[in-house]
Amino acid sequence: MTTPALLPLSGRRIPTLSPGASSFPHHRATLRLSEKFILLLILSAFITLCFGAFFFLPDNSKHKRFDLGLEDVLIPHIDAPKEGKHASGQVVIHGQGAHDEHRHRELKVLFPSFREEEESLRDKIRADHERALQEAKEKLRKSREELQAEIQTEKSKVIEDLKKKDVGPKPLPPVPMPKVVGVSDGEPADPDVKEKRDKIREMMKHAWDSYRQYGWGHNELKPLAKKGHSTNIFGNSQLGASIVDALDTLYIMGLHEEFKDGQEWIDQNLDFSVNAEVSVFEVNIRFIGGLLAAYYLSGQEMFKQKAVQLAEKLLPAFNTPTGIPWAMVNLKSGVGRNWGWASAGSSILAEFGTLHMEFVHLTYLTGNPAYYQKVMHIRKLLAKMDRPNGLYPNYLNPRTGRWGQHHTSVGGLGDSFYEYLLKAWLMSDKTDTEARKTYDDAMEAIERHLIRKSNGGLTFIGEWKNGHLERKMGHLACFAGGMFALGADGSPDDKAGHYLQLGAEIAHTCHESYDRTVLKLGPEAFKFDSGLEAVAVRQNEKYYILRPEVIETYWYMWRFTHDPKYRQWGWEAAQAIDKYCRVSGGFSGVKDVYSSNPTYDDVQQSFFLAETLKYLYLLFSSDDLMPLESWVFNTEAHPLPVLSKADVQRKLF
Repeated sequence: MTTPALLPLSGRRIPTLSPGASSFPHHRATLRLSEKFILLLILSAFITLCFGAFFFLPDNSKHKRFDLGLEDVLIPHIDAPKEGKHASGQVVIHGQGAHDEHRHRELKVLFPSFREEEESLRDKIRADHERALQEAKEKLRKSREELQAEIQTEKSKVIEDLKKKDVGPKPLPPVPMPKVVGVSDGEPADPDVKEKRDKIREMMKHAWDSYRQYGWGHNELKPLAKKGHSTNIFGNSQLGASIVDALDTLYIMGLHEEFKDGQEWIDQNLDFSVNAEVSVFEVNIRFIGGLLAAYYLSGQEMFKQKAVQLAEKLLPAFNTPTGIPWAMVNLKSGVGRNWGWASAGSSILAEFGTLHMEFVHLTYLTGNPAYYQKVMHIRKLLAKMDRPNGLYPNYLNPRTGRWGQHHTSVGGLGDSFYEYLLKAWLMSDKTDTEARKTYDDAMEAIERHLIRKSNGGLTFIGEWKNGHLERKMGHLACFAGGMFALGADGSPDDKAGHYLQLGAEIAHTCHESYDRTVLKLGPEAFKFDSGLEAVAVRQNEKYYILRPEVIETYWYMWRFTHDPKYRQWGWEAAQAIDKYCRVSGGFSGVKDVYSSNPTYDDVQQSFFLAETLKYLYLLFSSDDLMPLESWVFNTEAHPLPVLSKADVQRKLF
């Protein structure tokens, strides 16, 4: 026999026949093949027998298919199959049906107990069937009221059984409460300032009372129609977004009866086990942020428990190939997806980049490292990626880990990502130097490529789109004035004064966008070209929906400079809101700030209570109310306490 030569092929070695070698195996191999074939047939017969027994006998948990000893008794009677013959104890394979029938007949002859057991099973099935028919007939004879009563009784029984099984949420580990200071009072010494602050408080009372009367339990309010309102960011469920969003504002303003009403509703009605697809970003900043703030301000454990229950529902959104979360998640099923309009199925920078503050506090309060790990993974992934011109594009595909459209903005789609880099550093008691370095690098790139001065001398932040700077600034980007001021201290290369000045210039530009309208309220976006500056051009950019960003910047600039113009500008905005947005059923946005007779959009946004009115109230309060050394506000204006270095190291690392 000639030995086959072994030749390499694509990294593998396969046998090939040498010249003159036979193409057929020798006789010893033929004999081995026959033996294997016979053994294979025997094995096939045995498997067929087992499967026949499995499917033929009745399926009843109280009656086994066959006694454990039955198989041992049968096997000796079964010889290897002999083609075309029937012999006692032999199995002839003419098809599965014939085999099953033959085997069943033999079992009944050989084992009378098997026949008795089968007949007993049939009698039981027949009796169960007759009993079910009798019960159905009895039900049909009953009246509708009797049936409803029975159904209610059964429902109550099921609920009671579930309550017995439900041991309640797992108790959270005890953790020391971070230092909580300056959560009340803050009354200004100046009577004129106090009068303005009282007016803001009255506006909050009107907004809350209107929601309490006309939209209670709904996510938001339609103040003209005087009914509840919701949007797709909250899914199809009534989650009381305005209640959760407003709680800390009520507490800070000393509206404790209203706070108590909200607390009771949340305790009794807020349920996250609903079949609702929600925005991970919006639910995080409004609900988790709002509940955590309410917990830290009031000390009520229920708020913490609710925040953790919701956070657990958001975790499945991170189940992507990259760990970048989906934009939306179903609270019941955990299935996630992205917005259909986002670039190539991408996640959005401002959404997946605005989780850090809340998730760090969740890990601190629960001892569960998953929350901290999720957001740190996002940071590390972004740090490894190339950034065009040092800028972060607004879109990132969670499947591929690649950037989508090269669109960079400090306004919508990008804004709070940069805000949370700075605030992660502040919230860590300035120990998270990685976050600070990332923020500083991002600001350097933004200043180089996006910040420009108009012909009229107004500093603005444009948007970078595919290598081109669009000379347009959104209302959302006006928050950056406050961010520059907040981040001035700690800037590299002694740039603190530079960034404080940059914040003042952005505040001035945004004030101009308000002052150049008929209503003295700012448009959604405004241009800086064709001879127009700080003015909206398109009709769909002329609306004001009770946004807070300009007032937010006024407050930060006031805290860091105490320049009285910021209080004056804030008061102008408050008066305009009260004059043009106030209606009998609350406050509404307006569709055209350049019209002296504006149309209402009939929505009282939850962020109006959470942010706009809170920042106005703080603007006319003394600095010892919510001091910035102790509190960091999330992007929905929910205050979270600074965690000391010891707290952070103990719980997070």
